[in-house]
Amino acid sequence: METRPFDPANYLKSEEDILYYLEAAMEGNDPKHIASALGDVARSSGMTEIARKTGLGRQALYSALSDSGNPTLETLTAVLGALGLELTVRPKAA
Repeated sequence: METRPFDPANYLKSEEDILYYLEAAMEGNDPKHIASALGDVARSSGMTEIARKTGLGRQALYSALSDSGNPTLETLTAVLGALGLELTVRPKAA
């Protein structure tokens, strides 16, 4: 049996897939997991295109949006904007 590493970016095809994926990542309130999930979404959409839209370098994005990355709020909002998304705040569910 031959196996390959699982890459979520290969399965994020629709806007709905992306929204559910990011919502699930946000539920854990783990900044590193959120950044990594956003990196998966960026890769699924084409990191070169995201880099062009944000004005940030591809390597810088790969690094910031990795498991060990620590992106700034500016980077997060730029990537979300390039994806046609925005950061919002809502009350915690009881």
